[in-house]
Amino acid sequence: MIDQVELNFNETTLTLLNILIGLIMFGVALDIRMEDFRRVVRDPRGPLIGLGAQFLLLPAFTFLLTRIIDPAPSIALGMILVAACPGGNFSNFLAHHAGANAALSVSMTAVSTALAIVMTPLNLAFWGGLNKGTAAILTSVDLDPLDLLVTILLILGIPLAAGMWVAARFPARAARLRRPMKVFSLAAFGLFIVGALAANWQQFMDHIGAVAIAVFLHNGFAILLGYWTARSLKSPKYDARAIGIEVGIQNSALGLILIFTFFDGLGGMAIVAAWWGVWHLISGLTVSTWWSRRPVPVPQAA
Repeated sequence: MIDQVELNFNETTLTLLNILIGLIMFGVALDIRMEDFRRVVRDPRGPLIGLGAQFLLLPAFTFLLTRIIDPAPSIALGMILVAACPGGNFSNFLAHHAGANAALSVSMTAVSTALAIVMTPLNLAFWGGLNKGTAAILTSVDLDPLDLLVTILLILGIPLAAGMWVAARFPARAARLRRPMKVFSLAAFGLFIVGALAANWQQFMDHIGAVAIAVFLHNGFAILLGYWTARSLKSPKYDARAIGIEVGIQNSALGLILIFTFFDGLGGMAIVAAWWGVWHLISGLTVSTWWSRRPVPVPQAA
């Protein structure tokens, strides 16, 4: 059963993954300015709607989805963990490609990355604890929320602060680093996922059917949830598209490092996070390209 499968990762690989995630987050932070946080204060409506959908509605509805489709507990917990992660760094490019509000996307990425230090462990512990099967996994690994918070602080908070400091202190150098860091992040994470799947190919092939269906439904649901939450609250399509992309493009790299650090690479969780990392790029590019061919007006400032 997938709940008993553990993917093969040694200490060296785990250390490399930690370094990789730190570099990815450093690269994300090169695009973040204090102005992005100030923009949220000046015009909080869009970011508040998006962050509410991301950190409140998505975990809650993910829990409901796991109860409806009733996957194996490790798959369900993997879905909850992915839903608890902040937005991924590819979301800003996708928002721009879609003709959506890229500034709103950047602001949401900045704030959600900072909030994830607290919100990710809280959502995982709360929603994971409501289902007997997923709660049993949390209990069996003796997950300490404080340890989880400290780990997220180390792999999110420190690279975030370092990247923002470099961008503010050495803007010309940061400008030269941005594109190479983005290319490196996507390529390195893609290679890592390919390597992880190759090293565990039989387990992946044995269980990808159930995982692929769960991820397809979950990711599509996340994009629609973000978009229609914004539209139901009277946000213009220009903003709603950015929010839909931001909610649907999750930082599955963070999910993977937490799975291998705290859950010993538990099969269902790891395959969900790894496949999400592949699938959300496909779905995100598809949706953003569809929207790019159907432009919407840019709201004029009051």
